[in-house]
Formats: sequence, structure tokens, C-alpha cells
Amino acid sequence: MFLHGNAGSAVAAYAARARIPCEVYVPAATSAGKVAQLRAYGATVHQVPGSREDTADAAARAADQPRTFYASHVYHPFFLHGTKTYVFELWEQLGGRLPAILALPVGNGTLVLGAFLGCRELLDQGLISRMPQIVAVQAAGCAPLARAFRAGQSVPAAVDGEPTIAEGIAIARPARGAQILAAVRDSGGTIVTVTDDQVSAAHAGLARAGLYVEPTAAACFAALQAGMIDCNCEADGNPSVIAPLCGSGLKAKPPSELGSS
Repeated sequence: MFLHGNAGSAVAAYAARARIPCEVYVPAATSAGKVAQLRAYGATVHQVPGSREDTADAAARAADQPRTFYASHVYHPFFLHGTKTYVFELWEQLGGRLPAILALPVGNGTLVLGAFLGCRELLDQGLISRMPQIVAVQAAGCAPLARAFRAGQSVPAAVDGEPTIAEGIAIARPARGAQILAAVRDSGGTIVTVTDDQVSAAHAGLARAGLYVEPTAAACFAALQAGMIDCNCEADGNPSVIAPLCGSGLKAKPPSELGSS
């Protein structure tokens, strides 16, 4: 079993390869392209009305059944050792260096926490001289971590998540929220928010540059365009800021079509 789109698709693909039955729980509003991919892999897809939190609750109840493994990456103890390799790949491709700032989208925080872990390991081994700052980006309509960060809180703020085109980071109750806040602060970074209009404009700009990503993947570029991230910071000759562009735009409705039938 798994929860939601891109990560659920990955688990469904591996389950198909291993011939393991797979049931995936997604919000009813999940993009049709993601649902189609899940079904193509042979997964049984449960579309749950309501929020992502409602979906998570439904998946957790189903996971209580005998002979069921709950494959959520949010809770898996080793998952961060997979996402940390994003940082290792950057370090390798940059010739043993890292940028001054890593701009990363954040919902459940598995990429942020993995990147922090990877940077910490490189620093501990003497392979980098300083920790990059992590600037995490949330959707303004669902920003429990950004609100907590601004308020100096150590746990996520209580929010009622609003619908957002950045569906991949629309997490109102991040399970590892305290870890995310601690990691960002330890790196000397911050957490910022972008509006749907800003994400939509960034999405269109990336497409015109030949990069067709899903709206969630445009969130960090939106923060860069809005001047929320210092692109001129001193970086010892390294790139000042790097942001990932993950998630194919073919699996999600473009912002201009969201809300249409």
C-alpha cells in the first residue's frame, strides 16, 4: 500500500516488477495522469474524497489489516538514505563542491531531510568545508512549516490546508515536521511560501525554456523569481543556488486548466 501520486507510482512500478499486489490511496483530486500511471502498473487505486490527511488516515486504517505492509516513504526509516543521494550526485557533478544554498520544495520533507543528511555526512567526512543553507519552499495555502518557522516554533503550526496547484507539497500535518524545522534551522536556512499565481507564472516560464515540469516542481523557481532566495550569495566559487526540477508535467494538469472540467 502507498499514499499519493509520484511516490505511489514508484512503489506501484516496483510492485509490478516483483509481482506483488499493490493498493494505492490517493485524494480524489489527484491528477488524472498520475492515476492513469498507477493503474497502468496494475495497482488498485482508491480515490478518497477530502484532503490528503483524509487519504493518509484511510491508508493507515487499511494498513492495519493482516498481511499488509504500509510502504509510505514518510515513515520508512531508511528512505532518507535514498533521497540523500540527490546531494551526493550534485557534489560529484560539481567536482566535489556544493552550492551555498539548496532550494527545495517541502511537504512531508523527505527531500529536505535527505538533503540535510547527505550534506551532514559530506561535512563530517571533510568532503565539503561548510554546510549549505537549506531554503525550503511551501505553497502559501498550505504552509504549516513556514508559519512555525516564522513564529520560532519547534513543531508545525496547525493549519487547514487550502487547495493548491502545488499538490505534491500540500501537506497540512507533516509527520516529520519537527525534524524538518530543526534541519532547516541547523543549516542556517529558512522556509518561504509562494502563491499559486507565482507557481503558475514560474511553470509557464520553465516551459518556455524547454522544461515541462508539474506545477509542484515549479515552486522553488517561483521563489527564485520572486527574489525570496539570495542568488548573489558568496559561494567560494560554487553555484550560489541549485533547485531541483522533479516531476513530469505530463502527469498533471497545467495551471491554466486547473479547476476546469
